[in-house]
Amino acid sequence: MTPRTSSWLLMAPGLLWLAALMVIPCLLILVLMFFERGIYGGIDWAAPTFENIERVVDPLYLTIFLDSAVVAGVATLIALAIGYPAAYAIAKARPSWQTALLFLAILPFWTNYLIRTYAWIVLLNPAGLINSALIATGVSSEPLPLLYNKPAVVLGLVYSYTPFVILAVYSALQRLDPAYAEASRDLGAGPVETFLRITLPLTAPGVAAGAVFVFVLSIGNFVTPDLLGGGKFQMAGNLIYDQFLSARDWPFGAALSALLIAVMMVLLFAQALATRRAGGGHARA
Repeated sequence: MTPRTSSWLLMAPGLLWLAALMVIPCLLILVLMFFERGIYGGIDWAAPTFENIERVVDPLYLTIFLDSAVVAGVATLIALAIGYPAAYAIAKARPSWQTALLFLAILPFWTNYLIRTYAWIVLLNPAGLINSALIATGVSSEPLPLLYNKPAVVLGLVYSYTPFVILAVYSALQRLDPAYAEASRDLGAGPVETFLRITLPLTAPGVAAGAVFVFVLSIGNFVTPDLLGGGKFQMAGNLIYDQFLSARDWPFGAALSALLIAVMMVLLFAQALATRRAGGGHARA
């Protein structure tokens, strides 16, 4: 048996798993969007139509996607602002401490996502811990509207997905050769200049990977907007969820899902391009 054949045999279970649970469902989505909803739901397998694609580009639905992109973008920026310094601090800590610090960073993943979201409801509601503490300390005379709005949704998304940024950036920092920073300091650059001109550009692939994780997961999320947003505004994930389970318009839901898949593919392509450019710059350095 050749090494190439052995490699394919080792990869076969993973490839079959991805094909069964990702590739085939995505292809099914792409097929369904060209048909119509049945009278009582389901699919009307009549002649193919482009009506669902025309509905997707309607300003009403594009506005929902745009609002979702804004919320996801804000959550991504905040997650990067929190996650990069945290990953940098972990990477600079003593090796004996790094495993424990990484464990603390991913510890929220050990709790069910719904439980973590409901915990924020307990904290943010008018009679919750945060408002009670603000009133008790005299900071506020009445409960603040911390729940059922877009800031609460952004907060929930940032809390849920910041660990992805920490892991991605930490991995990039671990692969960074310390000789580059040492050479920069030897040439007279200060810590800030070394970080901006050496560390940050060379860890751009990790930043891009973390940003894509947060943005894609945020724009498709429907649990957090529903619970922390109180159903007062829709995001793309809620819209798709409603089409499949409430309106039972699977073809239109498939068309909306296809748009979300297209956004994801563009972001992944941009991440791959950024990684290639960073790798080329690393090689030239």
